[in-house]
Amino acid sequence: MKIEYLVKAFRELDNTELYEILKLRNEVFVVEQNCAYQDLDDKDQRCYHLMCFVDHKFAGYTRILPGGVSYPETSIGRVVIRSDYRALKLGKKLMEKSMEVCEDLFKSSTIRIGAQQYLLKFYNSLGFVEVGEPYDEDGIPHIQMIRK
Repeated sequence: MKIEYLVKAFRELDNTELYEILKLRNEVFVVEQNCAYQDLDDKDQRCYHLMCFVDHKFAGYTRILPGGVSYPETSIGRVVIRSDYRALKLGKKLMEKSMEVCEDLFKSSTIRIGAQQYLLKFYNSLGFVEVGEPYDEDGIPHIQMIRK
């Protein structure tokens, strides 16, 4: 099994890459989680997009946001692994690579996320700590977390 990562600014994405990213986000965040929400939020154009491939097949994705787009700090969002690749436990590797990309691109190790609350232990294991109170986002409990 060969795992590869590719990071691109929005303007560098080709049509096929953009289609695969939006398709995966829709499959998981809208259909699988049964959550009607506006995924296309006018932030993608200001972000970097980290794609994960397993044996050359698109398997996962994160959106890397510069400070000032969602939070004052750099952020990672839209963390997703295709359902048929979840048994490979790629989530932690994908997040570790995302944190590395944040540091490389923005020269800052401080990262803020809006995490789905059921993933609290997962993000704790990556060094994130809860800040603030839990909140509802599109019917799903979330909490802000930060890693310094």
